[in-house]
Amino acid sequence: MLRILIVEDERPIANLIRLSLKNAGYLCDNAYDGNEAVEKIDSTPYDLILLDVMLPEIDGFELMDYIRPAGIPVIFLTAKNTVSDRVRGLRMGAEDYIVKPFAVAELLARVEVVLRRFHKTEEVFHIGGLTVDAVSMRAERNGEEIPLTPKEFDLLLLFCRTPNTALYRETIYEKVWGGEMNWESKTVDLHVQRLRRKTGLEKELVAVSKVGYRLEAGK
Repeated sequence: MLRILIVEDERPIANLIRLSLKNAGYLCDNAYDGNEAVEKIDSTPYDLILLDVMLPEIDGFELMDYIRPAGIPVIFLTAKNTVSDRVRGLRMGAEDYIVKPFAVAELLARVEVVLRRFHKTEEVFHIGGLTVDAVSMRAERNGEEIPLTPKEFDLLLLFCRTPNTALYRETIYEKVWGGEMNWESKTVDLHVQRLRRKTGLEKELVAVSKVGYRLEAGK
């Protein structure tokens, strides 16, 4: 899981941010002043830092100078709303600058955008007792890896990314194999059957009459 450091001296705000990010699937640590932030940065690898500007001990702008060589993306969180402050923060290398008060939904969206920009987003799906990791291209059940061919994994990933959605055979073929499907081709059906057997998703991966297949998730 991705780990985020929240550097914020106002504890109610810091705790709200931490709870929101944890609910969204992130691991989070808090630091309540600049010195504590330095200690945590030195001891723990972080994927993103949310950094308040007005901090005890070492302020956010000074701390940014310390963070920059580590290459960790930073989003400033601050009540300072002047153009000069925003420009200063961005010129120092911050990826974004969010002014308090802010909506949690906005914060989560900006966090996701920055992580995606740094290719740090994770795609891990949990379907029918199966864990599918898009980055490592692994599918596991009870800790045991399921041997899948590249096309089988691409097919499984397509279903994981479109849960509870009926996919036409032509669409499946285009996404996984590329090009147009021959109407007499059984490629999709054969691969789905084999995928069912290998993954144990017989109940979740269902046929849709005159359409194709649907992965039923959350059931």
